[in-house]
Parts: sequence; C-alpha cells; structure tokens
Amino acid sequence: MICECIPVLKKSMLAICVMLVVGGLVGPTSLCKAADAPPPEGGVFPNINFPVPEKPEEQQYLGLEGKGTFTVSKIQAKVVILEIFSMYCPFCQKEAPNVKALHRMIEQNEDLKKQIKMLAVGAGNSPFEVNTYTSAYGMAFPHFADTDFSIHDALGKVRTPYFIVIKLGGDGPPKVIYSKVGGIGEPRSFLELIAKASG
Repeated sequence: MICECIPVLKKSMLAICVMLVVGGLVGPTSLCKAADAPPPEGGVFPNINFPVPEKPEEQQYLGLEGKGTFTVSKIQAKVVILEIFSMYCPFCQKEAPNVKALHRMIEQNEDLKKQIKMLAVGAGNSPFEVNTYTSAYGMAFPHFADTDFSIHDALGKVRTPYFIVIKLGGDGPPKVIYSKVGGIGEPRSFLELIAKASG
C-alpha cells in the first residue's frame, strides 16, 4: 500500500518551484529543511511551519487565531494525527473512508475531541487539488496544500499515505509516537493503538 506517484510528481513540480522562488512568489522562509528519513517513533517531530487556516472553523478546531504560521506544539490538543497524502494516490483514496471515520469517531466523543486533533498535508498538491480531495471524500478537518513539497521533504520524502502521530504537552518538544507508511486500517483499532501509545 505504498504510492509511487510522489517521485514522478516531484520532478514535474521542481521547475515550477524554482520559478516561484526566483520570481519572488514563494519566499525562502516557506521552504522547510529537507530530511533524509521520516521522523522515527520516539523521536522529536521537526519544527515545521504550517500556514494558519483561513477558515474560522478550522482555526477554532486547532485552537489557533490570526494569520501567519504555526507549529504543531501550538495546537490545543494532547495528540495530533498527521496524514501525508496525495489526491492522485490510489491508496490514499482507498484509505479516505477510514480516515473520515476516524475523525468522526473522535469528534463524537466529548473527551477525545478535546485531546486529539487531525491534520493532513497534500504532498505536491495545489490548494485546488486539496479542496477537490476534501470535497470528494467529505473530510472535515484541516488539509494543507504542499505545492512545493517543502513539508513533504522535511518529513523525509515519505510515500503516501503516511501517518505520523505526535504527542504534545509538558515542557518537552513534540514527540513522535507513531510513524508508518500505509493505511490506518480499522479506525477503532487504530484509535486504541494511539491511546495506548500516548498514555
């Protein structure tokens, strides 16, 4: 269940990214530091800047406000589930109903909805492509376009779908408690796995 489309898309996007940076449309500060491998379980989640969502309901969901960028440590939650996907990845499309069901399961539980938040990053996808994907599969949590692959690169150029679960809280940095390629499978079992790993 590993999508091979990312490297192909990346080649076609490289020239566009270079033109955007040279032309001043994308500043160097928007580019994240590339990593050689995904963040390992037990390791620290990299200090990646995500754009603050424009939709008020998505800002409220994450406990954010204003404009600019944020890091996962700013999210008002104890656990963050991050999916790296591509709208062109057939495995991501196949897994979408499970991801949607997982989010619904969390939101229907008054205790869990305060503790667990979900994010998704569309590797190489434009805002239009991300919106097309979220509309097609009825996703109701923040999805971010990663047109220039900068977030994807900072997460080790992973295959899709890839799931990273981050534990927040305390004075320490955000800790990775789950980091794997492939689907989540049955949502309730995945949630139980995350609950156990996060304590």
